Amino acid sequence: MESAAPAETEDTLGPTDFPTSGDDFDDAPPAAEREMPTIDFADEPPVPFADMKLINPLLEAIKHAGYKLSTPVQAAVIPRAMRGEDVIGQAQTGTGKTAAFLIPFLNRWRPHKTKGPIGLVMCPTRELALQVATEAEKLAPSSKFKTVAVYGGARMGRQLEGLTKGCDLVVGTPGRMLDHIRRGSMDLSHVRYVVLDEADRMLDIGFRPDIERILRNCPTRRQTLLMSATLPDAIKKLVNRYMVEPTHLNLSPSVLTVDKIQQSYMTVDEEKKFDLLLKVIEREKPRQCLIFVERKRWADNLYRKMRAHVRSVSVIHGDLPQGHREKIMAGFRDARLTYLIATDVAARGIDVSGISHVINYDLPTDIEAYVHRIGRTGRIGKDGVAISFSTPEQSGHLTEIEKTINKLITEDKIEGFEAYTSRRRTSRTADPGLQPLGSEPPADEPPAPPKKAVYGKPVRRYSTRL
Repeated sequence: MESAAPAETEDTLGPTDFPTSGDDFDDAPPAAEREMPTIDFADEPPVPFADMKLINPLLEAIKHAGYKLSTPVQAAVIPRAMRGEDVIGQAQTGTGKTAAFLIPFLNRWRPHKTKGPIGLVMCPTRELALQVATEAEKLAPSSKFKTVAVYGGARMGRQLEGLTKGCDLVVGTPGRMLDHIRRGSMDLSHVRYVVLDEADRMLDIGFRPDIERILRNCPTRRQTLLMSATLPDAIKKLVNRYMVEPTHLNLSPSVLTVDKIQQSYMTVDEEKKFDLLLKVIEREKPRQCLIFVERKRWADNLYRKMRAHVRSVSVIHGDLPQGHREKIMAGFRDARLTYLIATDVAARGIDVSGISHVINYDLPTDIEAYVHRIGRTGRIGKDGVAISFSTPEQSGHLTEIEKTINKLITEDKIEGFEAYTSRRRTSRTADPGLQPLGSEPPADEPPAPPKKAVYGKPVRRYSTRL
């Protein structure tokens, strides 16, 4: 690594010591004229943190956290960020992105006299904001380093107290950050380091106007990092407007899903889903299991049914009070909860290494959400199991997921349990090219019912009863 290590002193240095990546964003050329270098990493080798020329207090904190070798994302992002470059890190969840953008900031931090903050991290959900704030406190090189998490659904008092006392890093959701800016309780005039974490999900939720307002309140002389699993056009517009000559580090595999995750699906009638879930739990005996549903009301209904049959189960979604959500997440991280029912948005901040199974009780309507869901298991190279429930009517949607991830998902069944009533023909059996390897081609279809002409038009006759 070519980045120079800062002096290992406790001198008081102002926030201007941070590298800056440009003078004036207003002078940035149009998107069509700007080039963004992209570096693809097929398999970035792990690098010991001791070889990254980090300051000793930070190295000690990293060792205390149990980290020895960097992940591919960290090996690619950290040295470039330490050189002051604007960086776009494109990688899947569960690859160590949080430490990748925190370590460069912590390495250049020194005690200072400004009220702060000098660093800002925007996240899509409260849970993810808390996770990032906790990681920052764990990796802090000094007890003088202060982090404040700001997010909605919680009382303002504690957040106001932390901001009033002064802090180095603010982590939070864009909506609550804007609340503090309008109140005058958070001053961004000294910010020199900005991170947009899981930017694609923030834009999906509708945070783009808030993000732009916050960035316009930050000094133009700053370093900006953007972390995202995907780079849709909306993100590219943000890049062209608010980043200066960023380096795009593409660490996403050509196949969107993690190879070590064992993926399967089970065809099931809607009314038999719960019975199938109990059978799957009995067979799999998961260490910790995350169960995804599409809507908050469905999550509550499933929780009420499950708690009568299994122990250590809870539910999390956006309608729960923030204090309640924090207690649930603490219990799940500490493995006091085995089963957690969640919606997609609520699960964005769930980063628990002990999750062995993900069950898609409802298939996600958004195909990219499938990748994010199963990425909750198999964290940082560990093995995991992802099981999806698919009704016969959803066979076409399941096929679209397979096409997107470029992989056939294996069909699975519970022996002795009839999960669905067999249909004559489905879209999965209609195309022999989509059959799993080694399976038999579909049997010949029975002859179609006779057609009868009515007013000169041939139609299929189903019933004479209205």
